[in-house]
Amino acid sequence: MNENENEHETAGGEGAAGSGGNTYTLRLRDQEIILIGTAHVSRESIAEVRRVIRETRPDVVCVELDEGRYNAISQNERWEKLDVTKVFKEGKGFLLIANLVLAGFQRRLGNELGVKPGEEMKTAVETAEELGIPHSLCDREVQITLRRAWARCGLWSKCKLLASLLSSAFTREKMSEAEIENLKNRSELDGMMSELSDYLPGVKETLIDERDRYLAAKIWTAGGGARRKTAVVGAGHLPGLQDHLKKIAAGEEAVETAHLDIIPPPGLFSRAAPWLIPVLIVALIALGFVQSGAGLSLAMLRNWLLWNGSLAALGCLVALGHPLSILVSFFGAPIGTLSPFVGVGLFSGLTELWLRKPRVSDTESLSGDLSSLRGIYRNRITRALLVFFLSTLGGAAGNIISIPALAGLLVK
Repeated sequence: MNENENEHETAGGEGAAGSGGNTYTLRLRDQEIILIGTAHVSRESIAEVRRVIRETRPDVVCVELDEGRYNAISQNERWEKLDVTKVFKEGKGFLLIANLVLAGFQRRLGNELGVKPGEEMKTAVETAEELGIPHSLCDREVQITLRRAWARCGLWSKCKLLASLLSSAFTREKMSEAEIENLKNRSELDGMMSELSDYLPGVKETLIDERDRYLAAKIWTAGGGARRKTAVVGAGHLPGLQDHLKKIAAGEEAVETAHLDIIPPPGLFSRAAPWLIPVLIVALIALGFVQSGAGLSLAMLRNWLLWNGSLAALGCLVALGHPLSILVSFFGAPIGTLSPFVGVGLFSGLTELWLRKPRVSDTESLSGDLSSLRGIYRNRITRALLVFFLSTLGGAAGNIISIPALAGLLVK
């Protein structure tokens, strides 16, 4: 057996694998790396992580966490320090929505099974600390991952991604504990990864493939000269992670990860898109003036304002926004359309936060409120995010409808 061969043996010796069969040992050059593939809301994964670390006593324990997620699960400080006003002003509203939806989906699964999301990662760190073993946080910062995934998506892929997120937010489908455990099986994972690759190839590459490479590099360098390591990762990362570790050991792949932390610059179309709609609307109205005078151009302007403002206000109304927030949505939508630097969601979201300031109880109950539609509407933080999202969506729909309507007036 050569030094780069994956023996696929269990960490605890023959017959000592967990019931999911997702603990493997890699002997690569001068390192022995024990990989534990987990399901993130699995009791069996928690037990297996604790058992393997105690039995193998590695030099360092690596976990699929970044600093922010580690603080969130270990200190419960993630939402208490959330400044939604700052999020809106920095243009990160959609990223926060994506983050909350994903967190809410995992929490809902965990509540059904009596397991907190990420509990197996927390168990790995706690077990390491009990045994006096150092731990290493090896995952990429989640905001960078989400921003890279968003940047990799074209317009159609972004629409599909938002639809998937909304679907997962409001689905009431339940998964049994057996189905959760099946997520650790290779056949189940292969099917899921294939579906994701076909549906959103750019997202799959960023969320899975890039992070496989990132995790492999960080695990390889963890602990300095540590020779024996245990890494706790989601089972979906096991195939790619093993492949990248073998390539690193063979000198076929560098351990440099800086390029994976860079947010790709927007493409030409993405840079031009915020200008195209206002230019097109202004051009159509100007053409109406040239063709038939002020009467037609004023009618076109009125129609655009009504479509744009009314649908933005309707979105805010659906979010149960404050009446003043609805008015701001109506009058702010045209301003947001004509100015590529601000959006109606910024106006309406900030207004909602100003009128209904989040309470301490909103931050304390945010994780739980994400588990139900009623909780989302009750919580002032998620209500403001709904106002931001739905008023933005309504304003965009108004523009999409009004452009062909304006063009139709020119040919009458």
